Amino acid sequence: MDEYLVPTQFGEDEFIEKKSRFIGRVWPVETEEEALEKIQAMKKQHYDATHNCWAYIIKDGAVRFSDDGEPGGTAGMPMIQVLQREGLYNIVCVVTRYFGGILLGAGGLVRAYTKGAKIAVDAAGKSMKRVWSVLYVPCPYTYYERVKLEVAAFGGILRDTQFGAEVELEILVPEAQAKPFLDRIIDMTAGTVEGMETDKEYRAFPIDNL
Repeated sequence: MDEYLVPTQFGEDEFIEKKSRFIGRVWPVETEEEALEKIQAMKKQHYDATHNCWAYIIKDGAVRFSDDGEPGGTAGMPMIQVLQREGLYNIVCVVTRYFGGILLGAGGLVRAYTKGAKIAVDAAGKSMKRVWSVLYVPCPYTYYERVKLEVAAFGGILRDTQFGAEVELEILVPEAQAKPFLDRIIDMTAGTVEGMETDKEYRAFPIDNL
């Protein structure tokens, strides 16, 4: 299965540029229909706005954008370029503009819509969608901190910790790292700690956690 970046959650931010108000919003979506629903919802909510420009990228699907009345190439294209540069898929972005009476010019519009998309992406955060191996690793308390360091070193996530006679860990690591990680734990502890793979999951986790 593919490994790719998606927005972690809904993100929103705004700014004023020469009295024009720009509101950038980003959503994670799975289909083109869902993306179009978000766009229509914003057009309805901001019916009094001067423009509701949009862009979306669906993994293995449509890549579309609209200037919504702004001069050609000054809004939708810069927005889609932000999403592409950020490496994101299954994402829709809408930047709403309330005109403030001062013309920005083509260059100013490109910069404003680029900024509107970027601040929305930053507000949403990024997650990596990939296949994760779920590992069960019981270990003595003496190795607990060292095992945690290895989890981080292998790009893994410590999902659950149970403290009993020994520490029982539920760990997620990228699928390709499962065997190297388990081998490393055995080697590091001279065979004292031995884990096992219990499952696989195809899901997204925020890259800040990785």
